[in-house]
Amino acid sequence: MKKNNHLTPFESLLTEKYGEPGASKRDEFEKKAKAFVIGELLKEERKQAKLTQEELASRIGAKKSYISKIENGKTDIQVTLHPKHPHLSFPHQD
Repeated sequence: MKKNNHLTPFESLLTEKYGEPGASKRDEFEKKAKAFVIGELLKEERKQAKLTQEELASRIGAKKSYISKIENGKTDIQVTLHPKHPHLSFPHQD
């Protein structure tokens, strides 16, 4: 197979667009990316458990709209949900 030497590494693309790791723009991008991943994991697990957003919210003492925000990456679950509900387990995202 012929090697394509014109490919740009993903890390280089991130650095070009968002700056070096530790830059505020890069940190904000990574925070949003993690929120998206965690939201997708929550949605997948909730559906496998055959729960609606409303049922999950009721079980953890939250509102359906809050679960929706998490699943859509609109809130940071690491800051808001996890400390209140340490029994919920999510893969560590570093």
